[in-house]
Amino acid sequence: MDAGQGLSTSEVQSIREALAAGRKPRVVFTAAAGQIAGQVGQVVELTDPEVSDEFVVVRFGRDELPFSPADLAVAPKGAGRRVVEAKPEPEPQESPAAAPAPEFVLDTPRVPAQRQEEPKVEQTEKPPARRAVKAVKPKGPAGLTVTLAYADGEWTVAAQQGSKALAKPYVVKPAEALKMVALVDVPGVQEAVEQILGTERAEAEQQAEKLRAELAEIEARLAELREAR
Repeated sequence: MDAGQGLSTSEVQSIREALAAGRKPRVVFTAAAGQIAGQVGQVVELTDPEVSDEFVVVRFGRDELPFSPADLAVAPKGAGRRVVEAKPEPEPQESPAAAPAPEFVLDTPRVPAQRQEEPKVEQTEKPPARRAVKAVKPKGPAGLTVTLAYADGEWTVAAQQGSKALAKPYVVKPAEALKMVALVDVPGVQEAVEQILGTERAEAEQQAEKLRAELAEIEARLAELREAR
């Protein structure tokens, strides 16, 4: 049984599909798993690999423990099945020796045959081997990510913990975005935000001047129409 190489990415995907189909694939522990190397277990669950490297939950005996892909390998066919040991055939018994002919003697006292004691064989029971159980590492909280983004003239903020979205991207004012960036003491970040805000400010002023000119023309036209009454 080859238990030296861990699970590949494709093998992890095959295990995920097998679990989705209701099966529990068999795996064998590699040398990276420690004292239980070579033993066989069943995969019962795949947790989030972004939360912990040990995301492959394996049932081993009565325990269900998480392991990393490097601790496991795909079990070959037939692994984990009990093998029935062949019982040795009884050795043929030798035929008893022919009894000697009776001896005709006069006045010979009978000597009782000595009783032979069978040798006693002491059987010593070996204590059951202790099963090595890998210590379970406590799982820490999932990482939290807060993202400030700028696209299509809008600033948005989103929050995500692990693979769970806590807040979908929502629009914030440019002044609020500038306050958030001011908390990040990274050279070049605040300058880039100020440059974006300056460009937006200039475009807004140009659009406002254009609208003022159009409004002045409309008011002049309206004044002419009022005088014509």
